[in-house]
Amino acid sequence: MTAYKNPKPTVDVIIELADAPGQIVLIERKNPPRGLALPGGFVDEGEWIADAAVREAKEETGLDIALTELFHVYSDPRRDPRQHTVSTVFLARASGTPVGGDDAAACIACAPDAAPAPLVFDHARILADYLAYKRHGVRPPPRR
Repeated sequence: MTAYKNPKPTVDVIIELADAPGQIVLIERKNPPRGLALPGGFVDEGEWIADAAVREAKEETGLDIALTELFHVYSDPRRDPRQHTVSTVFLARASGTPVGGDDAAACIACAPDAAPAPLVFDHARILADYLAYKRHGVRPPPRR
């Protein structure tokens, strides 16, 4: 029998805060790789991708989010140093104050163009693409 090594599906969410216009939520990861990241994580077996995004955001930030757009899919085999993952990235809105939970040691709210560096994974690229989309209405190319 052949053992397949398929990429793992993940989600990431750019949460725009209704109570703080122009601010998004980042988490400080508890587990390696440590650093700041967008809220997100692995999709559970039998779970819809959109439901995984809502679940992960709630677990890591305590926020009830409303998904507003499917932003982009990121599949660079090097995007996660632990293994090959494919991330579906959503845009979302939420009200309230984010509080770190589950895999997040803490949460911060900041302007996306003032996010403290470094961000883990490919999240700096995702935020750059998000800023370009917000400014010019252009989504990233398929191979990003």
